[in-house]
Amino acid sequence: MSDDILVKDIMSRPVTISKSALITDALDRMLDEGIDPLIVVNHNTVVGTVSRQSVAEKLGTKRNSSISPTSIHVANTVEEDFTTVYPDQDLDIVIPLLQAYKLVVVYDEDHRLVGQVTAGDILRVVRPQGSLADVMEPACTIDVDERVVHWRRRMIDDNLHRCVVTENDRVVGIVTETDVAVAMRRFREMVEDRHQDHRIRNLLVKDIMTSPVLTVDESAGIDEVVDLMLSKGISSIPVTSGGKIAGVVTRASLIKAL
Repeated sequence: MSDDILVKDIMSRPVTISKSALITDALDRMLDEGIDPLIVVNHNTVVGTVSRQSVAEKLGTKRNSSISPTSIHVANTVEEDFTTVYPDQDLDIVIPLLQAYKLVVVYDEDHRLVGQVTAGDILRVVRPQGSLADVMEPACTIDVDERVVHWRRRMIDDNLHRCVVTENDRVVGIVTETDVAVAMRRFREMVEDRHQDHRIRNLLVKDIMTSPVLTVDESAGIDEVVDLMLSKGISSIPVTSGGKIAGVVTRASLIKAL
């Protein structure tokens, strides 16, 4: 498939953040760079990753309601959702690794951090074969008037990253872990502590969702969809059939199909 392509040919520059940095800084960097997750370092040593999902979970936890987002450090959200490779290894080695991890970290022979490989890096050079149906996942759906606290609970319990928002069976938006992280940050910064518990329970999905949402018809080709995702910097696209939601294509589902 890609025997002539090496890791160094497709890897991107590593995007890092210090373990001692604030999670608000981590979220800002992920949004600015259009990347998820970030590599967490401590004295130039990789110690893990921080993701939009972990930030959303941390900011949405009731026990942190009295703590300002600017007082929570990355160290409190570090995950170990990464693995490592070397620049001269074949790309075919990386594909199964990205099917299991969010991020592949690239070290040189002296164990220095020199790059990273993401799903986007892979999809720029390798695409799955077949039809869109072969790379679709079942779509999680949620009503526009559902409460955000219920969506956040589903997100954590079922390890969901996104949900298509519907109103009367019509697609009206999408709500992701990014939307939750951004909304929780703004909420914590704007609402006084004593009002937070009441106000957060009244927050609805329609208050934080991304709308309108970009969709594709089930007849679209895989290359067309991948190019659209990469050009727009998005990680998923809902697929419709006859105006109804048929599924969703994600960067993760595309990598699994390789």
